Amino acid sequence: MIFVLHKMSDYPQVPKQKSKLSRFKLLRASIFHRELVRESAGMGLLVFAILLGIVVFTQLVRLLGQSVSGSLAVDGVLALLGFSALNYLPALLSISLFLSVLLTLTRSYRDNEMVVWFSSGIGLTRWIRPVMWYALPVVCLIALLSLVLSPWAMSQVEELKRRLDSRDDVTAASPGTFRESKQADRVFFIENVDVGKNRVGNIFVQSLQHGKMGTMVAKQGMQETAPNGDRFLVLLNGTRYEGAPGQLDFKIVEFERYAVRIKAVEAKQRPAPTDSLPTLQLLQNLNSGNISELERRLSFPLAALILSLLAIPLSFVNPRAGRSLNLIMALVIYMLYNNLISVTNTLVGQGKLGPAIGFWGIHVLMLMLMVLLFYRRLSVFSLRRLAR
Repeated sequence: MIFVLHKMSDYPQVPKQKSKLSRFKLLRASIFHRELVRESAGMGLLVFAILLGIVVFTQLVRLLGQSVSGSLAVDGVLALLGFSALNYLPALLSISLFLSVLLTLTRSYRDNEMVVWFSSGIGLTRWIRPVMWYALPVVCLIALLSLVLSPWAMSQVEELKRRLDSRDDVTAASPGTFRESKQADRVFFIENVDVGKNRVGNIFVQSLQHGKMGTMVAKQGMQETAPNGDRFLVLLNGTRYEGAPGQLDFKIVEFERYAVRIKAVEAKQRPAPTDSLPTLQLLQNLNSGNISELERRLSFPLAALILSLLAIPLSFVNPRAGRSLNLIMALVIYMLYNNLISVTNTLVGQGKLGPAIGFWGIHVLMLMLMVLLFYRRLSVFSLRRLAR
């Protein structure tokens, strides 16, 4: 028996080359994955900050307008602004996720980075994994906001409005503004308020009593509570004008102390809107309105996930058709998607459309559109390779 010894160098080094090649592919995929997630996250934060600033500014202008008109107390502006912003977060995060993926991939097309990735063997479907890696945490956050935090914020808004509506006329009066009483029989004006001393300065009160219009002005006043619980606005060192000027019954009376009874206001009992009900309460009572609201809340995370994947084929830039055509098409699809969700939710709430069709119909339609766009893009890339 003859043994023939060979050196290890005599054998082909294929396994070692394959190992180096696999390591190169892993490194390339890691760089590709990390860069896409990093750039998409940065773009998403920028878009979200801009949209949130726009929403907060518009809501602040609206609430300040209500405060100036007297329909909303000044101390309730910031609270309502915070709760309203929290309610808008699911929609803002959804559109920020969609635009961040779309703008990141569009920039890669414009800067010819996509050509490099495609040439290195990374096809269009390979973008799904990093996009999902970036989108899934955002989708989970959207689900948490839509199902838990947003209903809680709306319930706090309703509670705050109820407390503001139950305040009496003097407490609700804002310094420097005229305010009509809830019974529409008095008009108050208070120039300044000293909370520490329970004093108000430069008071104007116009009231209708026994068919006669009376006007009272005073340098200062204060609030007092009687033993039976009745509350009074006490005017000090003022003047009362009663009647119409020029008439014989016109009176001018100066007083040192004049008490005006503050009428108590009962809180209005109104049913809570469905958008302020907890999700568990909606599940316990599955009527048409609650089902519609439940489907609306579930649509936020599901639509955000579908849109993030839909942004991959929509990001393709055709130089011959214009660089902004894909952005316009993407925004049109987004608006149509949101409007169709709103329409189907309304039809489900009215009982004109089945819950299953109303919820899954539009999302399945968008999934089919996504698959069609992926197929179209892959077909174009395959034809280009064959042509080469």
